[in-house]
Amino acid sequence: MQIPEYVKNIVEKLEQAGFEAFIVGGSVRDLLMEREPKDWDITTNARPEKILEILPDGKYENVFGTVLVPIKSADGETEDVIEVTTYRSEQGYSDRRHPDKITFEDSLEKDLSRRDFTVNAMAMKLKVKSEKLKADEEKNFEIIDLFGGKKDLKKKIIRAVGEPEDRFKEDALRMMRAVRLACQLNFSIEGKTERAIIKMAGGIKFISGERIRDELIKIMESDKAYEGVMMLYEFKLLQYIIPELERGVGVNQNKHHTYTVFKHSVLSLKYTPNKKWQVKLASLLHDIAKPQTKRMIKGDATFYNHDIVGAKVAAKILERLKFSNADTEKIASLIKNHMFYYNVGEVTESSVRRLIRKVGEENLADLIDLRIADRLGSGVPKAKPYKLRHLEYMMEKVRYDAVSVKMLKINGDDLMKLLKIEPGPKIGAILDVLLSEVIEDQSLNEKAYLEKRSSEFDKMDLKELREKAKEKIEDKKMEDDEEIKKEFYVK
Repeated sequence: MQIPEYVKNIVEKLEQAGFEAFIVGGSVRDLLMEREPKDWDITTNARPEKILEILPDGKYENVFGTVLVPIKSADGETEDVIEVTTYRSEQGYSDRRHPDKITFEDSLEKDLSRRDFTVNAMAMKLKVKSEKLKADEEKNFEIIDLFGGKKDLKKKIIRAVGEPEDRFKEDALRMMRAVRLACQLNFSIEGKTERAIIKMAGGIKFISGERIRDELIKIMESDKAYEGVMMLYEFKLLQYIIPELERGVGVNQNKHHTYTVFKHSVLSLKYTPNKKWQVKLASLLHDIAKPQTKRMIKGDATFYNHDIVGAKVAAKILERLKFSNADTEKIASLIKNHMFYYNVGEVTESSVRRLIRKVGEENLADLIDLRIADRLGSGVPKAKPYKLRHLEYMMEKVRYDAVSVKMLKINGDDLMKLLKIEPGPKIGAILDVLLSEVIEDQSLNEKAYLEKRSSEFDKMDLKELREKAKEKIEDKKMEDDEEIKKEFYVK
């Protein structure tokens, strides 16, 4: 197991100055599991001002005793940051997040006892400076394990330090973190800890959207995302995180679906072939609006427009949890377009170009994977039927066709010279109408033809042009909608 030289150097400098220093937390857990630590944390009995004297490049701008020590490359660029924290104890958590009082301590035990889970509450004391420190070479290091972390690593369980309820009162996010760690490490959650989560689940309401988002992304990034969502549901946390998802519990679908909306949603997540967390989340949320769009027609359930409504509902969920605009737009777009039509012999090149125009070429593979997840989550044995493979062929065939204004063989500058008009919204409106024609027939993407049509469109006012562009788009949307209705027996 490789411990970076800069980590050993920090420990050595603190010890040479007469202080204790230990590697601590998740990095110790990962070393013992022979996993590569993502972060390195050091704890010491040195007070922050002393740490700064010993490590003058450090920054101390908080009240938690944590000094941030930058690790710089040869050219002076910061490559990493190590947190060096003074032993501390904490009292009172009136906001369910931050301690009301922090006390710097001289005892390592006091510091470890405030940590969340036993597997994160171990410390490592380096005995000698060595290039490689292996978990079985006790001569090189000593593990301080006061709460049974090593035993829990062997048992593969997540157990709270001390009384679980006390740990969750201190920071309610720890309940979600327990689920996340179980997913990342492929562990189970110890019974008493699990019961405390169920009892204390309501506390998650007091946690900020940003912190919940970060844990949710890590769950989605893991290989156990499905299991993670099911734990959130069974531990009563999901109702506070994504209550919209629970509305699908017990909601039956039509004859094409074996499962309820909720079960179909979580199974779609389970079978998502794509590793991107955004695609996994889109798979989980793709039918989020089915409960509110359900209508009974002639004894059968229909969910018409659930894709469009679902995109809006998903966007609100993601905005509430403070996801970035880019991630929100991507996930909402995948959900909005997941009902694309793909019957062989009826899918035209122009309809595929319109799909590319809507979702972007960079999202095509993700959209296909979402549809595969949707199929497998419905109990369909064949993930990718011939007609879906045929659509992929069609996508490849037209991927270099003009599907955006910038791909036309005429641009705004050309139009201003040709039509002798000033920059303005009319230029964009003419280009939009030209694009709508080219998407239908790529042979029209020739400069002479586009110049001729531009001269004709120039005779129309801005309102007429916008109406014409809208008319073409709406006509095609109606055609696509009618085909989707036929496929899903929607009257």
